[in-house]
Amino acid sequence: MKNLKCVFLFVFAVAMTGCYHVTVTTGLSPGTTVIDNAFATSWIFGLVPPKTVEAASECPDGVAIVETEQSFVNGVVSILTFGIYTPWHIMVTCAASGSSSAAILYFEVSLAENATKDAVIGAFSIAADKAVRSGEPTYVRFE
Repeated sequence: MKNLKCVFLFVFAVAMTGCYHVTVTTGLSPGTTVIDNAFATSWIFGLVPPKTVEAASECPDGVAIVETEQSFVNGVVSILTFGIYTPWHIMVTCAASGSSSAAILYFEVSLAENATKDAVIGAFSIAADKAVRSGEPTYVRFE
């Protein structure tokens, strides 16, 4: 019976590391410069968010794509620390040279079709924030 509890606990822990992925596109053409932060520090299940990625110096023509995810490895680390340290993987793709900010037609937030409730709430929160700030439509797409 003790082994069954251990197996159940292990399966539960692995299941709780479900991947979370949100992609925000600005409508600008993606360039070749990518800022990749595989372990952006977040605390207490993400209640204390990671630092803002300062992309202005590396992306003089703006940002084309921002991806935020909690990968399997990030989830395992979060479980091992009981949610105290919750790392995120953040990737920012700079816009190609010559892209114009006038080309922004809409923002798109993508997440997995089987996303968790927290992931869906986070995606709609990001979409609403982008829509309010830009005044442009924002779409949430389930892949």
